[in-house]
Formats: sequence, C-alpha cells, structure tokens
Amino acid sequence: MAAKKSTPVAAKKRATKVKSNENPIRDMALAIAQAALDKKAVSVEIIDVTGKVDYADYVVVMSATSDRHANAIAKGVDAEMSRKGIHAHSIEGLPQGAWVLIDFGDVIVHIFHQDTRGYYDLESLWFDAARVEVIDKPPARG
Repeated sequence: MAAKKSTPVAAKKRATKVKSNENPIRDMALAIAQAALDKKAVSVEIIDVTGKVDYADYVVVMSATSDRHANAIAKGVDAEMSRKGIHAHSIEGLPQGAWVLIDFGDVIVHIFHQDTRGYYDLESLWFDAARVEVIDKPPARG
C-alpha cells in the first residue's frame, strides 16, 4: 500500500499550531514597551540587537518629559513586568531620573529625559539593527 501524501492544507494547519509563542523575548520587549506607553512614555523604540551584542537580544529606548516622569515610567514598567512574573536584575538611575536603566536580562530598557536621550543618541549605535514596531494600544480597563 502506498504512503498517503500530505496535502498543502494539512501542512498549513501544522504550521499555524507551531506559530504561537514564537519569540517570548520579543514578546517581553513588546510588553515592556506597552507598560511604558501606559505611563505616557514618548518615542518608544524596540531595537533588535540579537547577534550584535552579547548582553541582550532587545533594547527598548524611550523618553520621558521630566525626571519625575522617568521615575513613574520605570516604576510602572517594573511593576507590570513583576505582575507577569518577570523581575528586573537591576534598576539604575533612580531617583534622579535623567537616565534610568532597567536590566531584564535579555531585554535592556533605557528611559531618558528628552534632553539626555538626544545627547547620548543610543539608537545611532545600532542604526543598522532591525526595529520592532511598537503600536500604542489604549490601556486595559479593570
């Protein structure tokens, strides 16, 4: 008896099952970006540095309108990720807030006061790195 050939439809169904939870580290970077946007972060960028640096896969960069705003964003991101069971290895730059760095291991977060971000221009270090699209979704209600 000849072996039954797989149809393209069957192959397509198998592929869609594998697709869920495709890249958990990318998903973590997106969750961090959303938590920052929920605190009104400005110009949030996710930079894919996989293979370009050895300390992380993604860098999330954003601006705050003041030092207090940077503190609020940092605390909001840390709290939201803690609720998801993801805890920061370290948080540097609090309480001053001109530049706050949060280390989540595979994802590094930089929260800059707008003037400080322009001065250091971290994004230019990875001008050739891929960017992950950040879509500002309204915060979830109750």
